[in-house]
Amino acid sequence: MKTIHIKTLLCAALLIFGCGRTPSGQQEQESSTGIRPWSENPAYWEYKGEPVLLLGATDNDNLFQMGNLKSHLDSLQAVGGNYIRNTMSDRDPGDLRAFARDEQGKYDLNAWNDAYWRQMDSLLHWTAERDIVVQIEIWDRFDHSRQEWLSDPYHPANNSNYTYETVKLDSLYPNHPGANEQPFFYTVPALDDNPELLRYQESFVRKLLSHTLAYDHVLYCIDNETKGEDDWALYWAEFLKNEAGDKEIMITQMWDDWDITSDMHRRTLDRPGIYSYIDMSQNSHNTGQQNWDNARFIFDYLQANPRPVNSTKIYGSRTSPWTNRGINEQHAVETFYRNIMGGFASSRFHRPPAGLGLSAPSILAISSLRKVEERVKLWEVDARMDLLSERAENEAYCAAREGEKYLIYLPGEGEVVVDLSNLSGAATLHWLSLSDGKWLSSTEVKGGREINLITPVNNGSMAVIVKE
Repeated sequence: MKTIHIKTLLCAALLIFGCGRTPSGQQEQESSTGIRPWSENPAYWEYKGEPVLLLGATDNDNLFQMGNLKSHLDSLQAVGGNYIRNTMSDRDPGDLRAFARDEQGKYDLNAWNDAYWRQMDSLLHWTAERDIVVQIEIWDRFDHSRQEWLSDPYHPANNSNYTYETVKLDSLYPNHPGANEQPFFYTVPALDDNPELLRYQESFVRKLLSHTLAYDHVLYCIDNETKGEDDWALYWAEFLKNEAGDKEIMITQMWDDWDITSDMHRRTLDRPGIYSYIDMSQNSHNTGQQNWDNARFIFDYLQANPRPVNSTKIYGSRTSPWTNRGINEQHAVETFYRNIMGGFASSRFHRPPAGLGLSAPSILAISSLRKVEERVKLWEVDARMDLLSERAENEAYCAAREGEKYLIYLPGEGEVVVDLSNLSGAATLHWLSLSDGKWLSSTEVKGGREINLITPVNNGSMAVIVKE
């Protein structure tokens, strides 16, 4: 994969923006290499030329709208976080809108609200300073249906640019956006071919790119958990790449189906030339062993052509709407560890109330995993469940580079047999308590045989076996 130097990026940016400097609020990056699949192992990300594991937990989706954004980013960085999600949403009370209002108080979709874009510039600037990778979701179906549609700038009654008839929109879309009834998401030529509305959508995306393309730490996701048509996503993937010009950008689409083995998700799995990475957030709707097994299906499917697999949303908390299905705090923490043990390139705890956000349990999980990384980098090992025996369902998970390094995650109290037959000589077994993030003990173990592991605590632990 070719390296793009900062001088090239800035020249491209100047051509795109038609001005003699980078846009307001942006900064020239010190790095000559942006976020991209790692050249040595494309299942993981690299940033600034080095492999990186992306971990995150934040308290909002449209993070750039937060009043305490800078301190929130500082808190995330302090506990080892380096990954955020940012939807370009403005539906919450008090949010800034992307568009300015005219003298009649209506939105003008040809005029920008500078305050909105300054907020976005701040997010890009502050995350770049802290080496925090930003995954942007451009469109969110929840912005344009039900109650939110009534105040939406794209609603014909709220702007001075078009009428219901010219853009084929209605005054109400009362059903859950999962019904996919909103024509807003059918504007592209291969679907409803609605050029009047599409040109305003394109204008918004161009404006967004005018703020993001000067930065190297941005990932692009077209939609939030969509059930939309394939042609909608394909149109925007091509549009983004064309607008980016010579700059290589990373693009994906996040499909809604909770069964990530379904045909819906194969729209991205089967198109490595279009989609640079996979987002499998919706797998966190599956609990326990099923959560792990579904993810293994994805990694097996990608084996011939690996790409990073992200999970920008891990659901589960005490206030989750799905606690009756076991999508609770324990599930969120377990999913975080299962994801990383299984080879995910990123994992982020979803915002409250559906997720833990940046809270005590998520902080502990991120900081504990960073402690594990001090002994074993996750890209140095692969999922190796075949090395475990006498294991109950969801009792233990293993990743290893056989003969050198072994990680065994046990969500609760347990006892399991680990095959160290291909480990010659002795190694050191380190136990990490995941309930408080403390190293418990270090003992010598003999290789060339199977060993019995018994958890030293009953509420989550990690065994790290390393040949010193």
